[in-house]
Amino acid sequence: MAKSKIESLRLAGISCIVGATATALGGIVVQGIVQPATTVSDQRWSYPWSSAALVPVSVLWASLHVLVFLGVLGFARSGLAGASRSARVGLMLALAGTALLFVGELASIGIREQGTDDTGAAIVGGIFGVAILLTAVGFLAAGIATLWARRLRDWRRFTPLSAGIAACALLGLNSTKALPAGVAVYGLCLLALGIALYRQPTQTTADTLPLAPRSKRHDGRTGSD
Repeated sequence: MAKSKIESLRLAGISCIVGATATALGGIVVQGIVQPATTVSDQRWSYPWSSAALVPVSVLWASLHVLVFLGVLGFARSGLAGASRSARVGLMLALAGTALLFVGELASIGIREQGTDDTGAAIVGGIFGVAILLTAVGFLAAGIATLWARRLRDWRRFTPLSAGIAACALLGLNSTKALPAGVAVYGLCLLALGIALYRQPTQTTADTLPLAPRSKRHDGRTGSD
């Protein structure tokens, strides 16, 4: 693997690690601290945040999606998921879903004072729903392709699939108060993917050198075995 490619992969890993770590911590904080202490109605779109607080919070979440997007983009460009159609389409869907999450976060600012049954809230909620669906399907497809490709090693090859499974769980939690906990789990799976990208070793000599002809494998002798 070329030095520039290794550096690009590690940068993608770092981006994913930072975004995913903050995502996981954010989900834990919201679930364990913000929700129990809030006085905001759960029928308000900004729940559990006040309308004023949702603005910086949404900008923060949007920035985390950008970091994750860059990490997944680096994964897609690395070829570690393989060259199959499933890998290509899956990673495109995961990237599209992550981009839509960014759009949904910024769109939330404009409807922060609406109720959950209002039209604007329904539209933005639909954006999040489609985003999570695309992300889940994308990571599942790319995760299966990665297992078949065997270009990620040991536990690393399971990380894209784990992100897909976690995203599937988010679909069921999207309209519940347990959503932040699901986000935390999803963030941890993305963290594992980021670490996998950063620590993916270069090819070893054994991986790159061709096998000697069968007649020359034993003690350097020619002829038959």
